[in-house]
Amino acid sequence: MINPFSILNRYLILEMLPPFFLNLAFFSFIFLMKQILDITDMIVNHKVGVVPVFLLLAYTMPYFLQYIIPMSIMMAVLMALLRMSSDNEIMALKAGGVSIYRLLTPVLIFSLSGTLITGYITIFGVPLGAERFKTLLFDVATANLKVSLKERTFNDRFKQIMLYINKIDPQSGELHNVLIEDSRTSGVNNTVVARKGKLLGEPKEMIYYLRLFDGTINQMNLQDRSSHTVNFETYDIRLDLKEALSHRGISKKTPDEMTLSALRSYLKRVKTDKEKYVGAQLKYYKKFSIPVACVAMGLLAMPLGIQARNSKKAFGIGLGLLFFLLYYILLSVGTAFGENGNYPPVIGMWMPNVILGGFGIYLLVLSAKEKTVSFGWSVQIFEAIMKWTRRK
Repeated sequence: MINPFSILNRYLILEMLPPFFLNLAFFSFIFLMKQILDITDMIVNHKVGVVPVFLLLAYTMPYFLQYIIPMSIMMAVLMALLRMSSDNEIMALKAGGVSIYRLLTPVLIFSLSGTLITGYITIFGVPLGAERFKTLLFDVATANLKVSLKERTFNDRFKQIMLYINKIDPQSGELHNVLIEDSRTSGVNNTVVARKGKLLGEPKEMIYYLRLFDGTINQMNLQDRSSHTVNFETYDIRLDLKEALSHRGISKKTPDEMTLSALRSYLKRVKTDKEKYVGAQLKYYKKFSIPVACVAMGLLAMPLGIQARNSKKAFGIGLGLLFFLLYYILLSVGTAFGENGNYPPVIGMWMPNVILGGFGIYLLVLSAKEKTVSFGWSVQIFEAIMKWTRRK
């Protein structure tokens, strides 16, 4: 019986820990780059407090970590074995009678640990983070509606009102070139165009007024097909965030915010609605397939680290990133095909694990038989991707 706490197992696991945490920090930073830019804009231009902003950042972390941890597991196993291969430690172990399969135990222990952590995040962390993020974001938007208003973007947050702002002055908060489609009056459609505007109101009451200056109102009566145009110097439009709350369904949980039990109940309720049912199924199976990707990635990274012993270290790392990109592409294709009904959602969500995990086992068997596999094709694929990217 293999001792999981043997010297070899402890040594290899300790070798994988530093690159794991290094990759975890690096990929987290890459994933959060866009959020960091938005957060800086909220703090500097919209005067949102630092604490709410960083809480928003923390609530987004579980969603990113469910993808980052399998990637970090793969890179940690790959980098540890590449280092051991380049220092001839793998060769020394083979010379001492240690089989390649003997190295599988610490890799599986490390990968299964990642699976347990990722599973906890996908099942509990992601729903809780998504729910808290939406609630806090709405509270922030209520306290400072300017955060939810974006330049050159059609905003339909408010019921029966479409709002478009060409420019927002970050210093004064003044709105420039405002367009509003107001259909709150039955049978009447009002199109309001104003040169300037300003947001006023009481955040605690969730009531705001959009005060417009120097504009026109084009009123279209849909019943008698008549139209009127009115010029104004000042015009106030009432914006009710309470109505927006019910209109946008903020109080209702989406499948992303549901726990497993809630998601099962939701699947029973929407069984007759094919689109919602398939979408919820994809979310359900993804909660299990993504954690197991840690094992699939670990099984693939192990023979890659051993097979690439005669190549440059950068090539081995690039190869690992290429395979993880392939995993993400397969997951996206599986999601798309599952939504289209080309095959059951369970196949789409588990297919990447089966393909890459199976290929990893195949490479592992070849490595144990001292057979090598040429990865020259990966260079051609990488060059083709780079050429396509430059053209685009």
